Amino acid sequence: MKKNKEVLFISYGAVIAALYTVLTYYAGALNLASGVIQVRFSEALTILAAFTPAAIPGLWIGCIISNILLACDPLDVVFGSFATLIGAIGTFLLTHSYSDEKWYFKSGKKSMFLAPLPPVVSNTLIVPFILAYVYHFEGGIPYFMLTVGAGEVLSCYVLGLILYTALIKRKNQIFLA
Repeated sequence: MKKNKEVLFISYGAVIAALYTVLTYYAGALNLASGVIQVRFSEALTILAAFTPAAIPGLWIGCIISNILLACDPLDVVFGSFATLIGAIGTFLLTHSYSDEKWYFKSGKKSMFLAPLPPVVSNTLIVPFILAYVYHFEGGIPYFMLTVGAGEVLSCYVLGLILYTALIKRKNQIFLA
């Protein structure tokens, strides 16, 4: 039984990584995946960390693959992906409690509205420095925080909460692990 759970965990992570990559690549085709103004549709998937811990490595690997495919600077690949990883871990921790050597999902409106916050905060704090010091875009860190933060709010709160609402009723059927 343990082996089946491991296979399921890896499968969920792989599917999430693939979805993240495809959605980022699509946003890149619309010039929304990189630059000063970013609205990565794929960041809405960070909400999946509220449903399964497999989303954490899936989102991180998906972000790494996406940034490589978009020909991002290596520092962007590392630190941009790290921002998504921090956000996914934060989402999981805010929406779960630990007791009896097991993680339990915390349902309710409070968890729903807190779930998108970690990726918004982590990307808003990390990505502007990448834009300023790696890509040397014109504008200051506060301006980049505003533009990246606004894009993250659109992706994580607007799109992410739509996804959360669609999945919450079926979470036990979709996320078996």
